[in-house]
Amino acid sequence: MEKLYVCEVCRKTFSLKSDLKRHYLVHTKEKPHVCEVCSKAFSLKCNLNQHYLSHTKRKPFACEVCNKSFSQKSDLNRHYLIHTKEKPYVCEVCSKAFSQKSHLNQHYLSHTKEKPFDCEVCNKSFSQKSDLNRHYLIHTKEKPYVCEVCSKVFSLKCNLNQHYVSHTKEKPYTCDVCSKAFARKYNLNEHYRAHLKEKL
Repeated sequence: MEKLYVCEVCRKTFSLKSDLKRHYLVHTKEKPHVCEVCSKAFSLKCNLNQHYLSHTKRKPFACEVCNKSFSQKSDLNRHYLIHTKEKPYVCEVCSKAFSQKSHLNQHYLSHTKEKPFDCEVCNKSFSQKSDLNRHYLIHTKEKPYVCEVCSKVFSLKCNLNQHYVSHTKEKPYTCDVCSKAFARKYNLNEHYRAHLKEKL
């Protein structure tokens, strides 16, 4: 009979002693493998090797549905949730569901009104790191998003996406009341106000 190695902390069993030793890092929180490029640390060497791909810009993991590529398999797995529409993480306060646990954790801050991310330039606070990163572009005047059609530059990706509509003449925002279509969500919202005034 095959000998099994048992974790003394959680009783999980392993057929190889090396797997058990690697598993113990989960409990000790030890991260001995450090990236030489950005100093990010990892418990497992395989995770460090995977991480190095983010620096080399290699993206070997492709989505079979839309062909989008990722440098890490975990990112691809997360991406698949977009296609499956699966949202396994549910807020205990308002029952809103999320595809990723990190998004649920960020969402909880909207209930606590906590804003742990501070701008080092103007001290404005944000509940989400992504909002802080977006805000920094105001100070840096950086515009990293370039239109491939006319080369106009934008600070935010959402603004670039919105701008592309001016080239395609697409009108993706449709009024539920009268079916009038708009290129921008802002214009649809303004239009809705006109309907509200009609009711008053």
